[in-house]
Formats: sequence, structure tokens, C-alpha cells
Amino acid sequence: MDQYDVIVIGGGHAGAEAARAAAATGVRTLLLTQNLETIGQMSCNPAIGGIAKGTVVREVDALGGIMGRATDRAMIQFRMLNRSKGPAVWSPRAQCDRGLYRRAVRHLLEREARLSFAQGTAVELLLDAGAIVGARTREGHTFAARAIVVTAGTFLRGRIHLGLDSGVGAGRAGDPPSVELSQAIAKYGLTIERFKTGTPPRIDGRSVDLSRFPRQDGDPGGYRFSHHERSAPLPQLPCYLAWAEGAVKEVVAASLGESALYGGEISGRGPRYCPSIEDKIVKFRDAERHQLFLEPEGLETTELYVNGLSTSLPLTVQERMVHAVPGLESARITRPGYAIEYDYLPPTQLHHSLESRAIRRLYFAGQVNGTTGYEEAAGQGLMAGLNAARATRALEPIVLRRDQAMIGVLIDDLVTRGVDEPYRLFTSRAEYRLLLRQDNALRRLLPLAETTGLLGGEELIAAGARLRSEEAVLNLAGTVSIAPIAANPILEAAAGRGVAHPTRVRELARRSGVSLATLLQATGWSGPDESAEWADIELKYEGYLERERAAAGRLETLEDFHLDPQLPYTTFHTLSMEARQKLAANPPGTLGAAGRVPGISPADIQNLVIEVTKWRRNLEHCLAQG
Repeated sequence: MDQYDVIVIGGGHAGAEAARAAAATGVRTLLLTQNLETIGQMSCNPAIGGIAKGTVVREVDALGGIMGRATDRAMIQFRMLNRSKGPAVWSPRAQCDRGLYRRAVRHLLEREARLSFAQGTAVELLLDAGAIVGARTREGHTFAARAIVVTAGTFLRGRIHLGLDSGVGAGRAGDPPSVELSQAIAKYGLTIERFKTGTPPRIDGRSVDLSRFPRQDGDPGGYRFSHHERSAPLPQLPCYLAWAEGAVKEVVAASLGESALYGGEISGRGPRYCPSIEDKIVKFRDAERHQLFLEPEGLETTELYVNGLSTSLPLTVQERMVHAVPGLESARITRPGYAIEYDYLPPTQLHHSLESRAIRRLYFAGQVNGTTGYEEAAGQGLMAGLNAARATRALEPIVLRRDQAMIGVLIDDLVTRGVDEPYRLFTSRAEYRLLLRQDNALRRLLPLAETTGLLGGEELIAAGARLRSEEAVLNLAGTVSIAPIAANPILEAAAGRGVAHPTRVRELARRSGVSLATLLQATGWSGPDESAEWADIELKYEGYLERERAAAGRLETLEDFHLDPQLPYTTFHTLSMEARQKLAANPPGTLGAAGRVPGISPADIQNLVIEVTKWRRNLEHCLAQG
């Protein structure tokens, strides 16, 4: 029997990060997946990043993960979303070459000396005294393990629906589902429920006159997701804008009875923030049209991904629907869209470490926890792999706070609040989103990457030098002055008033629309614009940042108030009945976590402090009495 410290089941975005994180910390790790060729597969859209998600990618990268590096190697278009708004919601997003991305993930994983790979389908989890000891595959292999991370994505009893047929068992098109593993998990008493998601049709770009569509090019410049590598840039491709208008609505409305979703074949709930075209037509009846994006699949193919047209309608209806889109009258569908229904585990069954409350050293990450999106999966996978590795060494788990990382917001939302639909992360979910920006991810998380072993050697040295260079820019802005003759053209270009005397750069950089890098360059500074980005934001939003840091400090006080796992919540009669029931069902680890449980009021939190203090005092008295 082969022995490993950590086994990761599943080779998607969560599995790749979990395997890399565990191996990077020095434990012997196995990535067990049904098909080694599909490690890192982009099962849905060929893009990484977006609102809040781009920040998660940068956080994963700051912690040594591979998603940012793979994205840079496969990037065929980059855009910084929300540039017209404040920096708290600036969101990097990249179109990727689907094939190059998958190959980059595999290559990056194979650099880990402590990571092994095996192709097989896990069908059984092996337990001893309530703790994981191994896994068995359909092919007859048994692997011993001290911890296991399940990252099965949509494969747990996955079923693809295309129209009103009974569906086809699959984790995604062309790949079989994992039925036995779902049954094995349920056998140990864990609750399993059903969700659904979907994908749109792909079309042959050669059958489309792209000149009829508004062209959307990427941003100029050499932006990279990764702090640690500088990949050679690839040729950049445009996306195109299209619209599903009245004719599309008519086709869909007339065919709703043939939809798997509306025809009764699917019972699982779908994502609110990435709805099918059927959902859009039914739920947004008054909308005149719905925006679509024609996105390139890669450099060596003409295939286009029709983002925004996710559907479970039959192929014949999909063809009429696509041809009803202005400009796609002659488009040929290369792959039909479909809906997929799958098992997930309500994440309130997990600790914040992503370890199961019921089974020791069994961790879950990614879509199996009720999330949607590559980036959410990657963030969970990294933390689950790290904590699984730490558990094998009897080390305390790492839990990211809500003021420390978007990944911390994501995991806390899942574990504390649960999900009633596939969860998607947004900046609006974060109380301290000005602290959790994409530009300061490395600054926030580098110390943790160093202490946990997720990064080492030359990468730590280079990252430290980068942070020091940013601080040097901030210090320079506070010491150097700029003459009116150099400053006023810059100020006036931003519709501001000029100055009559030499002025410190930091004072002028606080003005809206005035670039710190441009001011410094006018004084003779020759650094790149990106090295001034962090300092620019710190100056412009100094007051807001101070207030958020103060609020985060108060949160930390609540998080430092730990709640004993054995607290008898049902006996705390000063709490509301709803609070007692919810806290007893899923005991929170801290007072801060208790306060984020839906239905828990500020009064409940105040009374909980009193009840816990009284309970601890009584416990100490009983122990003293023997």
C-alpha cells in the first residue's frame, strides 16, 4: 500500500492549488484524478479573474499558488475592470488560451518534488476511529493517507442535461461522474444536497462576420497576475460584444417546456449571478436585451465561447436561438451548451480550516462546498491543502480573517452563513474591501507565505525587495517637492487648480485624478508606474484606510474571543431561541463568527459573552472541586 501524508482527490482548480500547497510545505502528497490529461481544465469560460475574483487570484499567488502564474503564461487579453471607480473594486481579468492554461498548470505542479500523480477514480474513504486513513479507487488501488482533501467539482453524481431527456451521467462533457465517492461521503453521515450550473454553446468563428460586432480590446501595457514570475507576453486577441434581443426571447419563451430547467428534469438550484438564458427571459421579462460576449478559446483555434447564453435547451432550439442573435445568423455550433446537476456538501458542516466537523483530517474545497467559479475554488483549495498538511504535523490550522484576505471572507461566509444557491464572491461581501485590494495582496499575505513554507528562497527575497521599493516610493513622495512649472500641467490636465509655490508631491497626489507616478516622473524619478500604484492609493485614501483599519482592529478583538466547542448553547436562556438553535447546530469558533450567523442579533452577542464567562467560571469551580 502506497503511503502519503496528504491525498488530493480531483485535479481541477481547487485540487491543483491544494496539491501544490501541501507539497510546498514539505509533506508527501498525491494528486489522484480520473484523468491526468485534464488537470487544470477550464471546464466553463476561458477566463480568470473579474469582480473580487481577480483579487483572490492575486492572493493565491501571494501565497505561492499557481493560478496567477498559469494565467500569465496563457493570457491572450487583459482588462482591469472598474477602473472608473475606486481602487477597492478594481478587478483584473484575463482571457486565456484554454489549452495553454491547462498545460501550464500541469507543468507548474510537476516542479514540486514532493508531489506525485495517479490516475484513478476514488470510490471509498477509509476511516479509523473517526479519522481519515486512506482511500480506495475503482481500479483496485488503496492509498494510505494521514489527511485527504476532496475537490471533486461537479463530478459527485454529476448529470448533464440537454433538453428533456433523462440526462447523462457526467462530471463535465466527455468525463464520467463520481457516483461511488458521493455515496461513500453520505455513508459517514455528511449531508449532501444538489445544485446546478451550466455552460453556453461554442461556435465556429469562421462562420461569423466579426466585423458586425463592436470590438473589445484589452488594456495596453504589461500587467501580470503573478508577483513572482514574468512570462513572455502572448499575442493579444479581442473579444466582441453581441446582444440577445427580441427574436432570441421569442425562441426561448416558446421553448421553455423543452428546457431541462423549466421542464422539470432539474431539481437543483442554479446560480443567481450567472443565470441561464431561460432564467434571464423568465425573471427579467422587462429587459429589452441581454448582453453577450464572444470570447476566443485560444490562439490556435477559431472557436468562440458565447458568454451569457448558458442553456439547457435541446440542440435544435439552441441552433434557432443562436441564429436569432443579430450577427450570428450563419453561426455553426461546435459544442452545445448544457446544464449540469451535481452533489455538494452544505459548508456549515466544515470548520474554518475546511476540515469536516464529523471526520477528522477530511477536508473539502471548491465547488463541492457550494461555490461557483475557478477563483473561489483555487482559494479554498490552497487553504485546505495547507491545513491538511499542517494537520499531519500536528500544527494549528491557518484561518484567514475577513480583514486579512478575500479568501477569508469567502471561507467565513461559507462556513458561518452557508449557501442556498451556488456562491459567488463579490467585493460587496467584504466589510473591509478598501483593505483587501488586488494591488496589496502581496503585502497582506507575504508574511504568512513565509512562515508556512508556501514560498521560499529567491521568491521571498524578490517579493521583499518589491515591497521595499513600494515603501521607498511612498517615502519619496513625502520628501520631494515639485515646482509649479512641472506640477501645473499635470494638475490642470486633471481639471484641478495649479500651485504657486513648490509643493510636496504627497500633497498633490492626494487629489483625484492626479497620478503619483506622473508627478514623481516630473521631478526626475525614473521608476515604472506599477511601483507607485500602492503608494498612490495609500495617499489618496489615507483617511478611509485609517477608519477601516480601526474597524478591523475591533473585529480582531471579537475574533480573539474563542468559543469552546462544547458550549451548551441550548441552556443559554438569555439568548433568543433562534440564536440557541443556530449556534448549537453549527458551533462557531469565535465571537466574531457567532455574530455573522444569520439571525444572531447584537443583543445575542452581548448575552453570549456573559453566558460564556459564567459557564467558564462554573467549569473552573467544578474542576477545582474535583
